[in-house]
Amino acid sequence: MRAPGFWWRAPDRPGLLPRLLAPLGWLYAAGTARRLRQPGHVARVPVICVGNLTAGGAGKTPTVIALIERLVARGRKVHVVSRGYGGSLAGPLRVVEAQHSAAEVGDEPLLLSAFAPVWVARDRAAGVRAAEAAGAEVILMDDGFQNPAVKPALSLLVVDAAKGFGNARCIPAGPLREPVATGLARADLVLTIGDAEAQARFDAGWGPLAVPHLRGALHPLQMGMDWKGERVLAFAGIADPSRFFATLRAEGAEVVRGEALSDHEMLSETLLRRLEAEAAAAGAQLVTTEKDAARLPAHWRPKVLTLVVRLKLDDWTPLDAHLHRLGL
Repeated sequence: MRAPGFWWRAPDRPGLLPRLLAPLGWLYAAGTARRLRQPGHVARVPVICVGNLTAGGAGKTPTVIALIERLVARGRKVHVVSRGYGGSLAGPLRVVEAQHSAAEVGDEPLLLSAFAPVWVARDRAAGVRAAEAAGAEVILMDDGFQNPAVKPALSLLVVDAAKGFGNARCIPAGPLREPVATGLARADLVLTIGDAEAQARFDAGWGPLAVPHLRGALHPLQMGMDWKGERVLAFAGIADPSRFFATLRAEGAEVVRGEALSDHEMLSETLLRRLEAEAAAAGAQLVTTEKDAARLPAHWRPKVLTLVVRLKLDDWTPLDAHLHRLGL
């Protein structure tokens, strides 16, 4: 399901429906607060939680990849623990790309498994214990900021700079899993992801923050591919497909059409054949995101190009200071 448009209106102009839904949002926030009072598992190794305050994507997966690369470069044995959203297996189990599918473990764990050992576990504490037993020196918890099962040593909140915290109301009146002030009080760092214009808009609407504020942007990797003049039919099942289509255009591709799918939507044979036929008729190449590519059936992967993006931070210093404090 896609998030309703009123979630992302300005807080001072919420509209009638969010006002009517506000009591349900208060109940949702109260339930989150009550759940977080439960004690969590304290791991023997540092656990870094990469989470967010809003429902949907904010850039957590690219952030986890960037952290893996930085920690591995320091010689650390990094493992990732994920709930495995969209997957059928409860775990705890280690993701093996050659054995598991996105339908079993989720697209994000399958993608991340190319960078570090990944454990899927509905019970996050059980996943952390499995990673510890397997020799992890540091564990990245993909999401779970509002889950009390594990007590993190460091919490990093990721925010889409363009969307900010939406209308500042809790689900279902808005996109928040908990009130902004409540969440920021438990966070060690906030990372906003977006271009300079989006960052400036975030600062104007939400800054200055009471916690250290990192800024970064997603940049395409060339990988020998020149998108200039390339006719493409793009499809994406991520939180904001329009951002993917805009990135392709910024790289010089001619996007004949963009198919916006639901976040994590499974890619059926019927859907892919329809897109393939449309692309052939338009003289275009099929292209998708790295996360969507993880959900492609094996025999479709050679037919679809992937636009790969990586997160680059303006300044790692505040995060590095926390890593140093943890002995990393």
